[in-house]
This record gives sequence, structure tokens and C-alpha cells, in this order.
Amino acid sequence: MVPLQHLHPMIVHFPIVLVFLVASFELIATALGRNVTGRTASGNFAVGLLVLAAGAAIVAYYFGDIALSYAEAHGFESSVAETHETLGKYVALSLAIWALVRAVLWWRKVAIAGPTAFVIPAISIFAVGLVSWTAYYGGQLVFDLGVNVAKSAGG
Repeated sequence: MVPLQHLHPMIVHFPIVLVFLVASFELIATALGRNVTGRTASGNFAVGLLVLAAGAAIVAYYFGDIALSYAEAHGFESSVAETHETLGKYVALSLAIWALVRAVLWWRKVAIAGPTAFVIPAISIFAVGLVSWTAYYGGQLVFDLGVNVAKSAGG
């Protein structure tokens, strides 16, 4: 069985990929004049991806908290970990709120068109920035500090 502290790095790649995918899809679809907020194929796809991304981010945050607790119980302490945890909380919360807003727009069949429609991918692109910032600190934890990673036999 996989130890609980190792689930976070396995799960965290799902919200990362999904956020990049939804932002890219929304930007391209909006540039092509497609509606990503209504109950169209584009709208269904974009909202579905965003809801999946939000759910995955919440699960990743939960298992990240377990991983950090495990590391701290074994003597690890770092401001990088605290920054990563705080950013992870903001990612999960922001994506959950954005997914809820988008789901309500979808449910109410609200179609945002014209130049205003670019607000939708712009917010998702902001989410990409927040996820990337969080991932940067996660990378520092693993690659620079080696948290919850077994040391290699070679040194």
C-alpha cells in the first residue's frame, strides 16, 4: 500500500494539468468565437474540466496537509513548506469558488459573448499563475530540500 504522505505528489499533477488545459481551451475557444459559459459543447467541456480541477485541488490540498504533518513529525521544518501550504490552500479555495461561479453560469444558461467573454479565460489564466507559483515551492520542497523523499544510495 502507498504511504499516505506519498499520495500528495501523485494527486497534485491532476489539478495542475487540468487548470492549464481549461485555461488553454477557454482562451482558444473564446478567440474562435465559441461560448465557454453557456450550455454548449465548449461550455460543457470547460465547466466540466474546471469542476474536476477544483475537486482535484481540494483532494491534493488535503493529502498535502497529511504529507506536511508527517514530515514535521519526523523533524522537518521550513518556511518553504509553510508558503507552499498557504498557496495550496489559496489554489483549492480559488478553484472551488471559480468552479462554483462557472457552474452557476452554466446552470442558468448565461452566455457571455463579445470582448467581455475574454474575462473568463483571463481568470483561468490567473489560476494557472497561482498554480504555477504553488508548484514552484512544491518543487523546492522535493528537489532542493528532499522532504518525504528517500535519499539515494549514491549520496
